[in-house]
Amino acid sequence: MRALRAVVHGIGELFITLGVLLLLFVGWQLWWTDVVAGRAQEQTARELEQTWKPQAGGAAGAPVARAADPGKGATLAQIPMGRAFALIRVPRFGRDYVRPILQGTELSVLDEGVGHYDTSAGPGQVGNFAVAGHRVTYAKPFNQIAELRSGDAVVVETRTTYYVYRVVGHTIVTPDRVDVVAPVPERPGAVPTTAMMTMTACHPEFSARERYVVYSALSQTVPKTSGKVPAVLMAAAPSTPRS
Repeated sequence: MRALRAVVHGIGELFITLGVLLLLFVGWQLWWTDVVAGRAQEQTARELEQTWKPQAGGAAGAPVARAADPGKGATLAQIPMGRAFALIRVPRFGRDYVRPILQGTELSVLDEGVGHYDTSAGPGQVGNFAVAGHRVTYAKPFNQIAELRSGDAVVVETRTTYYVYRVVGHTIVTPDRVDVVAPVPERPGAVPTTAMMTMTACHPEFSARERYVVYSALSQTVPKTSGKVPAVLMAAAPSTPRS
């Protein structure tokens, strides 16, 4: 009997230890990755902005693009996978919201910011500028994607230009629905005539069962040579309260 109690006691302690380790892992995954990734993404955004200044260059080895501006017809293939080339600002997500956009949508890239589907169009170009982002963990750049409303602004900033897109709709699809990032969303093979943007994220939160997709259309192009900043960035809309 004592031996049995000892075995049961040992198994109980093992389960308690495993439970503590599981809680620590969940805490690391849901909180600590946000902290570390958030700092790294902010640093990448700052370094990218520095490379856009004529008198400044980024730190050696920084994951940023110095010359190519995909919004001005540069070949996107010139941008290496995992390299940041633009910034995304979404007033609905808060006045200070800014994330780097990097080439590629591999998980390792998405951990560093918002990823660009490398076969899709560039910012402001005719076609579909398609991007993906985490909804939870790793700074969760698209955590509030479901709160975007029709008419909300999504601003993509490149070295030379601000591109202001306006939300026109959303849908929820299964992961195999790659037609949402086609040149004409949901119409594979169609020839695009307008500049669109598609944002994708896992749905629902904490699941990869589906994808939440937001479509936007280009409404304004503001060259930086004009010395102007899009008005939507001057007075960001407040974030929608979370229930």
